[in-house]
Amino acid sequence: MFSTGQLIFALLFAISFIAIIIFSYKKDKKLHKKNYKGVQWVAMAFIAFILILFVIKYLLKN
Repeated sequence: MFSTGQLIFALLFAISFIAIIIFSYKKDKKLHKKNYKGVQWVAMAFIAFILILFVIKYLLKN
């Protein structure tokens, strides 16, 4: 399906991409803590809202 060269390229690309993402996140970690305070509560509320919608859908279906 894929040649050996394509598999090697994909592996190296994935490793380098993940490394760059980790490096960038660590570099901006202090800035994120300063600018995005309380964002975990917004995410939890969004997830709770989605779960409530699924519960309502399940209850109305049965």
